[in-house]
Amino acid sequence: MKAKAITNFLSGLGVPLVINPDLVIEKNGRYYLTNPVLKQIIRQDFFYAGVFLGKVKNGKFFPSFNLLTMISKKGANRIIIDKKSAWLFICGRDILVKGVIRILGPAKKNSNVLVVNEFGECLGFGKIVGNLSNKERSNDVAVQNVSDIGDFLRRER
Repeated sequence: MKAKAITNFLSGLGVPLVINPDLVIEKNGRYYLTNPVLKQIIRQDFFYAGVFLGKVKNGKFFPSFNLLTMISKKGANRIIIDKKSAWLFICGRDILVKGVIRILGPAKKNSNVLVVNEFGECLGFGKIVGNLSNKERSNDVAVQNVSDIGDFLRRER
């Protein structure tokens, strides 16, 4: 199955496959979601087709924000963070325990979790490194930033 890298990533977030694997095409480690009509007319030398889902680099899958947005609506393991934490997360910072408003899904240490703001917008994802519900240690890092929507702007320096 070509979409195995995507399937493995999604299962780590507690999401069943939300895309039709028959409509996923791969080129040079980059995965795209097409529709039946587009898939029939794509040639081997295409540059970009459909919706970019992510890429595999050194055996590890890096999701696109298109994919993260799609799965954030499908019940993935996620945390909702406050306004200040959302801004800091977009700036590349980790999330402290005190910034977590709500936990949706199991929050196992060393697992990935989607990071969502109060409006339900997916800001990226991170790795749980601390106890999310331990309010006594509210200044401890709870989620380590792996990828956020501000990354693109930071690369433009």
